[in-house]
Amino acid sequence: MSLLQAHAGLAGKNAVLIGGATGIGRAIALKLAEAGVNIASCDKDAQGAADIVAEVEAHGVSILSAVANVLNVAALDSFFDQVEARFDHVDILVNIAGGTGRGPFVEATREYDAEMIRLNYSYVLDSTRRIVPLIRKSGHGGTIVNFTTIEAHRGAAGYSVYAGAKAAVTNFTRSVAVELGKEAIRINVIAPDTSPSVGYGKRGGDEAARMARFASITPEQRAQSTAMYIPMQEAPGVDDLANTVLFLVSDLAKCITGQVIHVDGGTSASLGFIDWPFGDGHGPSPQPESIDRLFGGVG
Repeated sequence: MSLLQAHAGLAGKNAVLIGGATGIGRAIALKLAEAGVNIASCDKDAQGAADIVAEVEAHGVSILSAVANVLNVAALDSFFDQVEARFDHVDILVNIAGGTGRGPFVEATREYDAEMIRLNYSYVLDSTRRIVPLIRKSGHGGTIVNFTTIEAHRGAAGYSVYAGAKAAVTNFTRSVAVELGKEAIRINVIAPDTSPSVGYGKRGGDEAARMARFASITPEQRAQSTAMYIPMQEAPGVDDLANTVLFLVSDLAKCITGQVIHVDGGTSASLGFIDWPFGDGHGPSPQPESIDRLFGGVG
């Protein structure tokens, strides 16, 4: 065991991951397993839930993997019943599941609103409420990590319900951190920007078409747009998000609670400042020279 691993103090702990079999969740599960953490994971993707078992067990730890969609209250409760039967206590909870669609707020239905709120906020309340008694059983505290988004911290046109639900996660996290601090139960939230995961796609063909267009963008075009938008000129990957979780749940972060960690390459710091092409520099809006080059002779 390395000195870093020893200070992290993760070996032998038990973690529950909601949405822990695919995408970001899979990366988190494997990072924790490599650190010696036993895993209980649920995911709506049945194939992913099956595949993750051997991958986690390859690190010499145990895993409980279940199929459950957080939109289904009974299914999530059933998963936590299995967790209680499997582990005498839990040390870590990571609420990863979430997703969004895109479209005007006034065109959304009440059913869509309810699903967005359940998918991105209210299941977090349920899972946190179920996990706290299991963390208390350890007698030495524990840690919870939630996922929000940069959209919770800016006006996200076209994503209004999603942004509102994620903003709720942010302040819920801060509030519960204050409530549970005296019990050494820490709770923090990670806010990615462009997230390397599958979108929710609930608003019909528009979202599917948009994702298809993204898939057709060339690597060169993607690199140019990334350089404009992200100060570090590289979008964080799933491993970057998983490494942040690994830090937050470890003893290396034992005095960090109620905090929002932006894993976004600097986009939240830029607050709308774009590095415009053609060497025109940073600014919230393009210079006249940029407008001329982007759109043709203007003025």
